[in-house]
Amino acid sequence: MKMKKIIFLFVTLAILSCSTNAQQEKTNTTTKDSTMKKTDKEWKEILTPKEYYILRQKGTDLPGNGGYTQHFEKGTYECAACGTQLFESGSKYESHCGWPSFDDAIEGRVEFTKDSSAGMIRTEITCKTCDGHLGHIFDDGPRETTGQRYCVNTTSIKFVKAEEQ
Repeated sequence: MKMKKIIFLFVTLAILSCSTNAQQEKTNTTTKDSTMKKTDKEWKEILTPKEYYILRQKGTDLPGNGGYTQHFEKGTYECAACGTQLFESGSKYESHCGWPSFDDAIEGRVEFTKDSSAGMIRTEITCKTCDGHLGHIFDDGPRETTGQRYCVNTTSIKFVKAEEQ
């Protein structure tokens, strides 16, 4: 019985080690927009209850829940809280994970933070302007581009269609 516990512990540590090493650490140099420093009360007045839960309390949409998972129009995806442009439609791809996925963000718009919640180690992505929770980034994206998968909550973004030319 003791040997089974040791093997279980070893396998668990090995899996956690692999998932930890799979994350790419990123750094950033810009700062938050001081006009976006709002109290919880102010955010609750601006956002819907669902947006507040996702963006301010770091919630997660249910997989496949929302309109952007299968959405591929030309345009820009912006932060649902502050309107900062975050992702171009050209970086969006179908990852079959249940959430909108992008292989890159607009430079300087997303912040990366180590997240050890939910019993795993991941890299959280937030809007650099307002600190709104967007989702997480993983290194299992398309190898022919960046290799990254920005796994984003539909509730945390809004789509702005490109102007017809």
